[in-house]
Amino acid sequence: MITDFFFPPEEQGEFLALDLGGSNFRVLLVRVMGNGEQKVEMENEIYAIPEHVMRGSGSEFFDHIAECLANFLDKLGIKDKKLPLGFTFSFPCLQTKLDESVLVSWTKGFKSSGVEGKDVVSLLRKSIKKRGDFDIDIVAVINDTVGAMMTCGYDDQHCEIGLIVGTGTNACYMEQMRNLELQDGDEGRMCVNTEWGAFGDDGALEDLRTDIDREIDAGSLNPGKQLFEKMISGMYMGELVRLILVKMAKEKLLFQGKATAELLTTGSFKTTYVYAIENEKNEEGLAAAENVLQGLGLDPAVEDCIATQRVCQIVSTRAAHLCAATLAAVLRQVRDNKAAEKLRTTIGVDGSVYKNHPQFSRRLHKMVRRLVPDCDVRFLLSQDGSAKGAAMVTAVAYRLAAQHAERQRILDTLRLSREQLLEVKKRMSDEMLRGLSKQSHEQTSVKMLPTYVRSTPDGTEHGDFLALDLGGSSFRVLLVRIRPGKKHNVDMHHKIYSIPQETMQGTGEELFNHIAHCIADFLEYMGISGVSLPLGFTFSFPCYQSKLDEGILLKWTKGFKASGCEGQDVVALLKEAACRRQEFDLSFVAVVNDTVGTMMTCGYEDPKCEVGLIVGTGTNACYMEEMQNIERVEGDGGRMCVNMEWGAFGENGELDDFCTQFDHIVDDCSTTPGKQRYEKMISGMYLGEIVRNVLLDFTDKGLLFRGKLSERLKTRGIFETKFLSQIESDRLAMRQVRSILQHLGLTNSTCDDSVLVKEVCSVVARRAAQLCGAGLAAVVDKIRLNRNLDHLSITVGVDGTLYKTHPHFSSIMQETLKDLAPQCEVTFHKSEDGSGKGAALITAVACRIQDGEQH
Repeated sequence: MITDFFFPPEEQGEFLALDLGGSNFRVLLVRVMGNGEQKVEMENEIYAIPEHVMRGSGSEFFDHIAECLANFLDKLGIKDKKLPLGFTFSFPCLQTKLDESVLVSWTKGFKSSGVEGKDVVSLLRKSIKKRGDFDIDIVAVINDTVGAMMTCGYDDQHCEIGLIVGTGTNACYMEQMRNLELQDGDEGRMCVNTEWGAFGDDGALEDLRTDIDREIDAGSLNPGKQLFEKMISGMYMGELVRLILVKMAKEKLLFQGKATAELLTTGSFKTTYVYAIENEKNEEGLAAAENVLQGLGLDPAVEDCIATQRVCQIVSTRAAHLCAATLAAVLRQVRDNKAAEKLRTTIGVDGSVYKNHPQFSRRLHKMVRRLVPDCDVRFLLSQDGSAKGAAMVTAVAYRLAAQHAERQRILDTLRLSREQLLEVKKRMSDEMLRGLSKQSHEQTSVKMLPTYVRSTPDGTEHGDFLALDLGGSSFRVLLVRIRPGKKHNVDMHHKIYSIPQETMQGTGEELFNHIAHCIADFLEYMGISGVSLPLGFTFSFPCYQSKLDEGILLKWTKGFKASGCEGQDVVALLKEAACRRQEFDLSFVAVVNDTVGTMMTCGYEDPKCEVGLIVGTGTNACYMEEMQNIERVEGDGGRMCVNMEWGAFGENGELDDFCTQFDHIVDDCSTTPGKQRYEKMISGMYLGEIVRNVLLDFTDKGLLFRGKLSERLKTRGIFETKFLSQIESDRLAMRQVRSILQHLGLTNSTCDDSVLVKEVCSVVARRAAQLCGAGLAAVVDKIRLNRNLDHLSITVGVDGTLYKTHPHFSSIMQETLKDLAPQCEVTFHKSEDGSGKGAALITAVACRIQDGEQH
């Protein structure tokens, strides 16, 4: 579970380390010097674990460790300090995070009950808490192989493999995340503890194991387990030699066929004897053999001593060669991951066999080079053992934990609680009431504009209609043919025209002349030049309407600045432009907003659709309100669609206590500071910019990209909102993030950077969806209360790129809505044909009503 964080020189501080992997364990105080110096000072104490504790209960075992820790802290006079601790626990464990480690199985003669299947960190914490006389912060638990790799990695950045050959044996290495199917993420690397001591437990080594190996296994505490370890490690090497000597004595090949009681005693031939007997100076080795054999009650001849030395050599050479073979497999994997022709790497090594056996390391190195000649391998002895590695991992993890806490503190400002969302809903409800009221309408931020759309389609509409859809730098002219009947039948033909930048920002006359020219072109294109058809005009800018065929432009948005239009009726401006051309007549019936168009399009397919919602570049909503509540329009019978213009919610400070520093920056740098505050927290035009400002802040604080900014990321608008959708599409998330970051000039970003960028995008998009859901909850609850219903069933027609393309926006919004308006059952209907069709349908409904009134 160690991700790719080798040691930058800023690690510093005091750390405790606990190194537990045999019948003795060490407690250390490790001082890591910062300021660019890679300097480490250590003080340590060795404590024994009595046999009865190793094989007693788990609570007794961890109580003993806690007692030794207390003793160590007492000696150094630091019991009152709460220091971070790294715990080297050298047994097979399953880790889901750095400070949690579930023991899979005891090895090396340990048998404490009630520990297997439990988190050893929790058990140690429990024993410390029970004492109550000191406290420590357990930050990281690692295996001794990882400790060896990290210790050596502090001195040699090429070190990416850890090897232990001591009482037990094991290896770890840095694996590519993309190959770790058990983990999320596909960028960067993570350290994998191979637990190779168990290699062969599935029968893979049966053809290599001997009768002696089987005998060793049968007499062990864990028969059938750790079979590879039993052929290699220090715990079993002396015993292997003893069993061979016994067998040879029985077959009268040694000691004149006599085996003493001592020789027949399990464990009497220690692995340290093998080290002494294989002394490089042959005579000294033979003398050692003689001493050992005499100590076992034997009277050896010179031939017996030579044979014993040979047995030791065969056993230890086999161990070294087996170790080399598995190491070669690891090296191959690392080399293939990097697609390197020649791998240059370092292996950090620790363990009594490797360190103390006079020939083992040389044999191992030689065989590794023979097996993988395409790898340039350096073996680096871990001088200070795995405990220093644990302290180093702790030092890094401690810094990372502090950074993580700071990142979360910042992101928490963008997270909204249920109480806050209920407050947003309440304030939106209050503003809606103020917007509908004659007295307060002028002061409110939510304008609640009447649209004079009095009815949704009933299915009897029919005829040919023109529609004009204008809301951005391109617009559409449509011919919509509506056929009556149960099976709704709408034929549409359209053509898209662009509006040049200079026309968008020129005079109103130029703009409307251009639109009239495009209509004339379309009529000719459709072959209906002389025909006069009813026209619906989708005009997606805030307008005041006093009737259906009039729209007074309140203000331009979305980059339009055409002069002489604000305060004017846009229908009249277009009619004047048509008159100037004298090529066609316009029979105007309806001018509508895109939200109203969306509601009508969806209402044609689902009669329960009485709300329209847009979440795209901007955001807005409309709904069917009771006439009696719309104080600014005469008459109190029936209903009328109200265009809320809810994007402006917050302009009177209603959202100030939910706005973050990032919202303020985005607002201040926009073309309309102080305006459209709700829209700036929700819509596609702004979300990417909020994310970009969070990333800038994180980088500035050294919490991201190692504190290094790219020039491109400093550019306003460079982080597009579509990136949020791409990054959150789960399938290739990390790869998407990496390619987007590279596009932004952040070529050296790490896997952790990618994970964090994804989290920022997720938090910003989630808040937008929740805010939208809270606003919608206010709308549907108002409709329910208007109708005096306990339960409302209603459909919302939706359009907009953010809603349609973001993988999680719609589900989060719907989840929020359900939570905040539990008495409303809301169905969402995506508008497939846009607001142009809606404008034609509104025109058709208006014509139907007009015809009905005339008859």
